[in-house]
Amino acid sequence: MTTRWTAVRVLRDRTAGPCLTAVVVSGFGTSALWLASGVWVKDLTGSDGLAALCMLAMWAPTLAGPLLGTLADRHRRRPLLVALSLFMAVLLLTLCAVDGPEELWLLYAVLFVYGAAGTVHDAAESALVAGAVDRSLLGDFNGLRMTANEGMKLLAPLAGAGLYTAYGGPGVAVLDAASFLAAALVYLSLRVREERPAPAREGGRSATAEGVRHLWGDAGLRPLVLAGGVTMLCAGVSGALTYAVVEDLGHSPAYAGVLYAVQGAGSVTVGLLSGPALRRLGARRFAAYGISLLAVAVALRAVPYDPAAWACAAAVGVGLPAALIAVLTGVQQRTPGPLLGRVTATAGTLVHTPNVIGLAAGAVLVELLGHRAQLVALGVVLGVTAAVLLGQSPASADRTAARSASDASPA
Repeated sequence: MTTRWTAVRVLRDRTAGPCLTAVVVSGFGTSALWLASGVWVKDLTGSDGLAALCMLAMWAPTLAGPLLGTLADRHRRRPLLVALSLFMAVLLLTLCAVDGPEELWLLYAVLFVYGAAGTVHDAAESALVAGAVDRSLLGDFNGLRMTANEGMKLLAPLAGAGLYTAYGGPGVAVLDAASFLAAALVYLSLRVREERPAPAREGGRSATAEGVRHLWGDAGLRPLVLAGGVTMLCAGVSGALTYAVVEDLGHSPAYAGVLYAVQGAGSVTVGLLSGPALRRLGARRFAAYGISLLAVAVALRAVPYDPAAWACAAAVGVGLPAALIAVLTGVQQRTPGPLLGRVTATAGTLVHTPNVIGLAAGAVLVELLGHRAQLVALGVVLGVTAAVLLGQSPASADRTAARSASDASPA
């Protein structure tokens, strides 16, 4: 009853409701394009390596998150979200010109800009929501946002695959462009009052560093973000071992899709429950409990037994998003508005970049070491991470948060 009531409050909020709608609409197109871009390159070139570069092109801009997040603090967030959505809608239409291997440079360039615009978009949206939505509902919003994203990951790839089969890559690009256009219309409908940001008193490098200093100087945020980074690193390595786990179970590689679907169902569930859980436990304990569950699930993936594999997939789907939701909510609650874009993007870089590193490391290690030993070792690392996070003193973190919030300089 409580979960349903808070979800309704979020959906009825004049800012949170439309923002969630925009997430669903644009997320559908994004998930479809992520799948189709790799298949598109594979069909044009026959190269697995070039197909994998699509994901790298989209992820690489997150390394510049602290700098890109500064843009979200230099402009009013709603007009920026509208402009970004319209820009991406137009840019994606250029992919209709990709008809052979000689035009692949255009696809990679668009995907790179896509990733950069997405980093700015996420920072601006987080700042807009944090300033307009009741702070007690931020956990609910972030949880529902996770639910929406995971729901799109379950549905959009199927739609994208069908559209690609019928119309090729340009058809998927047009679908994604339409989703961004729809998102722009949703952002235009928002009724939110924003003050014009104060003129920047420092250069770009100094302004970026200010967000980094706030994140690192907050004794509550620093361990939370670091724990999130370690968690995503381990998740990346574990993810790279998925096909070895499937083979150990005695199934074909396609069985991985079943496990991913079960994991997605777990993510949808935790997204609905995260708001009440965050209010009861706080971001630090909520993240620690999620990482603890993830530790057990990752270690038990070494057991070659189908029911165990299903249970572990569901537990991974619950535990991993819990850590991510806690990090984002903690950043929103403990960061002054003028710094929120930079701090959100910086936290995103520190949390998500290790996932890419973990995927690369796992792809190498799976050929050198047995996957079972790796999974048990990853479970131990995650368990230690959860224990360290639980061992942090909340009292000292709260004192630091109060001091850093009052001392922060507007950008």
